[in-house]
Amino acid sequence: MNEAYSRRAALILGGGSLSACAFPVREPAVPRALTSRATVLNLPNERFLIGRGYGAITREYFAAAERRRVFLGLAPGAVLPAIDLLAVSGGGEDGAFGAGLLNGWTLEGSRPIFSLVTGVSTGALTAPFAFIGPSADAPLKNVYTGVTLADIATHRGMAAALFDDAMSDTRPLFGTISRELGDNLLLAIAQGYREGRLLLIGTTNLDTQLPVVWNIGAIANSGDPRAPNLIRRILLASAAIPGVFPPVLFDVEADGQKYQELHVDGGAVAQAFLYPAAVAEQRRANIRARRPVPPIRAWLIRNARMDAGWASTNRRTLSIAQRAIATMTAMSGYNDAVRIWLNAERDGVEFRMAYIGSDFAIEYDKPFDQTYMTPLFNYGFERARAGYPWSRQPPFTS
Repeated sequence: MNEAYSRRAALILGGGSLSACAFPVREPAVPRALTSRATVLNLPNERFLIGRGYGAITREYFAAAERRRVFLGLAPGAVLPAIDLLAVSGGGEDGAFGAGLLNGWTLEGSRPIFSLVTGVSTGALTAPFAFIGPSADAPLKNVYTGVTLADIATHRGMAAALFDDAMSDTRPLFGTISRELGDNLLLAIAQGYREGRLLLIGTTNLDTQLPVVWNIGAIANSGDPRAPNLIRRILLASAAIPGVFPPVLFDVEADGQKYQELHVDGGAVAQAFLYPAAVAEQRRANIRARRPVPPIRAWLIRNARMDAGWASTNRRTLSIAQRAIATMTAMSGYNDAVRIWLNAERDGVEFRMAYIGSDFAIEYDKPFDQTYMTPLFNYGFERARAGYPWSRQPPFTS
């Protein structure tokens, strides 16, 4: 989520007739005491409940490093070659910027193979294609330049505000995800996992009020016939803006009992993430002891502007609420960028950041409109193809 959240209020305020609706229902939520034992596919590393500690996800990072050493034919404990990490933020329609940037970066010729890709919200829709690499550039482009609002959501009518779980239905978006992220691409994600690379997607569990990080590569590699549908539903959940898009229900099991979890936009907690502090403890110790460490670069694609967006706010309840939400989400995204940068500085990691500049002047008109998204894709594409001027720190921090 970012300031695009308030833009999408057009979905809420759009036309639609009042009609009788039945209240949506769900299975029981996972009891508080069982939340850490709930699982979808019964994989020990299918996901990580961040609010329950960082031990499991830290072990997964180390396990991936060992798989990477084996894949590269290195001796146990050998220093890995250069490592590139990518975080793709939320931003709704502004995800067209990151999609264009990745496509242009391929043509420029210096785009690395990422050892880690993370995504939240619209970044979750981009991250799988970024993880696979240049061979997935075409479907990534189509996700942002070949769709309209009809490929994303259908309006449910004003009665949905009282009787349903969101103002729109995202079955079209699930169809778009399923079409563009086909079985061959899921096989490529599984292969990347076996090579020691990680693809992580963030959602928010509304029942626990905690972030959930899904290990997409491990799920794709599981061989479970439910895995493809689960992965696509995870992406749908990460992009599910509360109130605008419906939450996604996940059937889980804990201690032999069946429950359901309610997940929404990962941006409700954080709009971008990379790694927990514990992952880099050994690296920091090696740096202090002057032992060799691999060079690491952290790349952040912020699908938003970083300058303050001035606007005259009407003295009306809805206008004030929309502006306040836009302000909170914009500052949340800025703070996430600062956090990632500060962590990189602490850990001896090179930081690189891209974002929509003030030189992109096309105005936003309506949700998921190609008169905005295609020029934004082209903007990111052309800047990257010419050699993107990556920022070494977030703006306004010096």
